[in-house]
Amino acid sequence: MKKAGLIIYSVLLWTFFLVTSVVMFSLAFLVWLITRWFDRRLVILHLFSSFWGSLYIWFNPLWRVRIRGRRNIPWRRPSVIVSNHQSMLDILVLYHLFVPYKWVSKKENFRIPIIGWLMRLNAYLEIRRGERNSYGQLMEKVRYFLGIGSSILIFPEGTRFPGGHLGPFREGAFRMAIENKVDIVPVVLDGTARALPKKGAILKGFTRIVVKVLEPIPFNTFANMNPRELQIQVWDIMAGTYARLHSGR
Repeated sequence: MKKAGLIIYSVLLWTFFLVTSVVMFSLAFLVWLITRWFDRRLVILHLFSSFWGSLYIWFNPLWRVRIRGRRNIPWRRPSVIVSNHQSMLDILVLYHLFVPYKWVSKKENFRIPIIGWLMRLNAYLEIRRGERNSYGQLMEKVRYFLGIGSSILIFPEGTRFPGGHLGPFREGAFRMAIENKVDIVPVVLDGTARALPKKGAILKGFTRIVVKVLEPIPFNTFANMNPRELQIQVWDIMAGTYARLHSGR
């Protein structure tokens, strides 16, 4: 598709996104009102949010998403899910997994109209960087949700790295797993940075996106590690997988 065609197509897709977001948020609010009384983990609302996010993948012929290893994410056992981060499109792609979890996201995202409102309805977890006591409050919420059976999904890079490699990991996700004695599930994705670059809203044509969910790393294999050691181990595993995905192997 030529550049002019991509610009027109992008405008149409973003218009579709804005219009449907108003309708879908209204439905999400209704789902929340009905289910919050008996679904304290808000699994039903999260799965509705996953359906909403997946609409933009299903209706966009330029994005072909392939998921491998979806069953490696347990439904009934909480874990810390760690994924690399390339693009804002990662959000839709990870929703496309259709498994329950709580996002960990920076506070700025909670201020975005409609999207931020949905995040608050879902009781996703907010990182307030630079604010005193923010880390302790986050860890208390993580402990609560893991305790009631909800998994936590976090980008350990802390920001988007659109290049052909993983960025350095921060220790927070690995401290969560160690302190709460839960497994880690690594998720490696590739292609989202090509589909929707970090800076810009114009799509880049047909793109294959691959998501690979690796086998869980059991807690008993890292129970005696410190967060830094675990961080290095998981980075090595994910970096090797990413290199193979990125090269098309």
